[in-house]
Amino acid sequence: MKWLVILGLVALSDCLVMIPLTKVKSVRESLREKGLLKNFLKEHPYNMIQNLLSKNSSHVQKFSYQPLRNYLDMVYVGNISIGTPPQQFSVVFDTGSSDLWVPSIYCKSKACVTHRSFNPSHSSTFHDRGKSIKLEYGSGKMSGFLGQDTVRIGQLTSTGQAFGLSKEETGKAFEHAIFDGILGLAYPSIAIKGTTTVIDNLKKQDQISEPVFAFYLSSDKEEGSVVMFGGVDKKYYKGDLKWVPLTQTSYWQIALDRITCRGRVIGCPRGCQAIVDTGTSMLHGPSKAVAKIHSLINAKHFEKEYVVPCNARKALPDIVFTINNVDYPVPAQAYIRKNANNNRCYSTFEDIMDTLNQREIWILGDVFLRLYFTVYDEGQNRIGLAQAT
Repeated sequence: MKWLVILGLVALSDCLVMIPLTKVKSVRESLREKGLLKNFLKEHPYNMIQNLLSKNSSHVQKFSYQPLRNYLDMVYVGNISIGTPPQQFSVVFDTGSSDLWVPSIYCKSKACVTHRSFNPSHSSTFHDRGKSIKLEYGSGKMSGFLGQDTVRIGQLTSTGQAFGLSKEETGKAFEHAIFDGILGLAYPSIAIKGTTTVIDNLKKQDQISEPVFAFYLSSDKEEGSVVMFGGVDKKYYKGDLKWVPLTQTSYWQIALDRITCRGRVIGCPRGCQAIVDTGTSMLHGPSKAVAKIHSLINAKHFEKEYVVPCNARKALPDIVFTINNVDYPVPAQAYIRKNANNNRCYSTFEDIMDTLNQREIWILGDVFLRLYFTVYDEGQNRIGLAQAT
């Protein structure tokens, strides 16, 4: 049966819809260039607080807390349209959240003025859901209202799709972002209550055969990255997909066996959890484990970040993540990134402030995903991994 499922996914390549993604400058890079990053990181440490939805039903209907998202490191964006006639937006396809939202013309915040905004009166298919919404993130807030309209993603059309329209956006992360909005691809359990996610709507409306999507993220070029809906294209990976079951269905969360360096366990010694997240370019982990890695690679603290001599990169060891008994090495050329403007080399390992509990959890962002092609199979509650081409 396992092989039938795998073959079925490959066969779906005939029904694939592929959306090109563009690699853009991250908010982190923009803030660093403007000398604002140090203060930003001081004010917005990366918190690992789980969803804290109020038990009060009125709050549950209106509020979605997404502390995982700080939008500091999102670098891959694609285009969608909303409404009739279509209004175009640049969005992040984000596996770490579940809601779709864009700025509205009613938003006068600095973040909205510099981005494209949706005008409901210009769409003949728009419907106001009559519900206020508030999304709280690690580095800012969005408040607005819920609407529904026709959403187009390449050749795919989701009719009656619920989405958020911002009336206020706070935080420098939104002000300096290259993208207009967010298209969440995580599970319905962390979406605004009473809404259907984009991926579920596409499946219900027979736009895709299976609730499956996949990411190929190019390493250096601006172009060449894609998100594909409905199946996979084998030309983007080598060998076979290795399937990993999810440990919960909210984020795309899996079990991580261990983290090693030169055969020595340096993190996750008794097993832990990892979230596979297209919404960050970093590798986030517990403070102690990240400090151990920085000590091993001789990284030095510099303005709230960690740097290494650029000429030392080639001599640094791989950091190996073992998932479901398969090793996934991340070489120094991937986890150390050179900044073109100041000629410094920065570590992409960043610690998480876990204010709820002491369990070890990692966030595997684009540093990992540029090396490994990923398939997200909501129907089977699993992730497929293979070496990217």
